[in-house]
Amino acid sequence: MDGFAGWIGIAGTTSGQGRARLELEAEERHLNPAGTLHGGVLATLVDTAMGQAVRSVVDGQTPATSQLTIAYLKPGSEGRLVASAEVRQQGEQVLVCEASVEQDGELLVTALATFALVQR
Repeated sequence: MDGFAGWIGIAGTTSGQGRARLELEAEERHLNPAGTLHGGVLATLVDTAMGQAVRSVVDGQTPATSQLTIAYLKPGSEGRLVASAEVRQQGEQVLVCEASVEQDGELLVTALATFALVQR
């Protein structure tokens, strides 16, 4: 993965037909001062997964996150994280997508985002 997502370590990505899945091996550098996963890392995971899901169903347009709502349900730690996303609604100019992040079978985060489509 390129750019910021690659820099923080997101890998193992798959996407198609309005769905996406990605992985991150969380390390000490991903933790906050309290010793749990930094909220920004989790936000990046869901935003990146949803962006990939959206890009898999649009052609000739660029999706841009216009609204992102995250529910942090449980603190995470070092170890493997799996983010999954799915497009729920698609209109002419906007899409709605849902995502989640799990660690060891436990749900850490759920998210809902609206993406605006812009012409390339």
